[in-house]
Amino acid sequence: MKAQTDTEMDTETELDPARDPDPAPAASAPRYASDDERWAAVQRREGAADGLFYYCVRSTGVYCRPSCAARPALRRNVVFHDSRAAAEAAGFRPCLRCKPDQAPLAQQHADAVALACRLIDASAAEPDLDTLAQACGMSRFHFHRVFKRHTGITPKAYAAAQRAARVQQALAAGTSVTEAIYAAGYNASSRFYEDAQARLGMRPSAARAGGEGEAIGFASGACSLGAVLVAATASGICCILIGDDPEQLALDLRARFPKAALHPADAAFADTVAKVVALVETPALGLDLPLDVRGTAFQQRVWEALRQIPSGATVSYAELAARLGMPSAARAVAGACAANPVAVAIPCHRVVRNDGGLSGYRWGVERKRALLEREGKA
Repeated sequence: MKAQTDTEMDTETELDPARDPDPAPAASAPRYASDDERWAAVQRREGAADGLFYYCVRSTGVYCRPSCAARPALRRNVVFHDSRAAAEAAGFRPCLRCKPDQAPLAQQHADAVALACRLIDASAAEPDLDTLAQACGMSRFHFHRVFKRHTGITPKAYAAAQRAARVQQALAAGTSVTEAIYAAGYNASSRFYEDAQARLGMRPSAARAGGEGEAIGFASGACSLGAVLVAATASGICCILIGDDPEQLALDLRARFPKAALHPADAAFADTVAKVVALVETPALGLDLPLDVRGTAFQQRVWEALRQIPSGATVSYAELAARLGMPSAARAVAGACAANPVAVAIPCHRVVRNDGGLSGYRWGVERKRALLEREGKA
């Protein structure tokens, strides 16, 4: 699939949260100014208070985060300090349970997932689960759960996507199929061909030729948001475009697949178009048709995470990046949203700014607003 154009990127990222920091004023955060407020936060084990103050227990000589899960201390034994340095200067040592001298647990998990992704990216062969878990300082089972919770996919699935991306890049550069397979880290060509169609979206030889010879059928329909163009390969829907002019949508499709054989779909395809139109009218229905979407390993991770956002819910670009274990990659996440080839089926319209406002949407901000309103009503 052709990479998104500069115009497409600007459409999705002109109000990118990476460029527009969270506007929420600092004054809105709880300050826990009095000891009574702090003690109430400790009793609630309030995570929002972590880092704003620490509570110290005289009877044990330790200091903890407000969210510490340890057995509650007696109020008369508790004093508060604004910083770790102040607590340690007063003679207290860090709790071994909540480890207040280390990064918060969520940040530790995010850092561990990012480390694992870097190890997978840099490895010629797929690292085994034990190796990744040991590098992250976790048991293999705990690491597997943490990785999937943050990325939406397993370490094995992420590694497979990375290998497939390497094959795609090598094929596009003109490397032979066999050389590309082994250079990407596959131990045997048979292992690659087992899922080549699912990973590449086409035969390896066709991928090498930039999609030349790939047959794509398409048809247009009308919905309340304008014109809808649906295109599909033999494997599934590869493109859903929304706009004002069906002819312009057909030109956009040609630009995306410059070497594919495009042809009007047969009459039986009308049922597929009708299902897509129904999806646009009622996004909460979901789409029970197979998709054939092609992208980099990172884009696939983002698109899979988008499909995990339930109808009626929204997340910010920064929040989505954090879920993927890359809290500083909000701009890259916005770029992957801009590259989404299937409107509504992969619901990039559910990603908003940090303040909840609507950012750019490649098919128009007003259409994004309409989709979210429909999901809210549903």
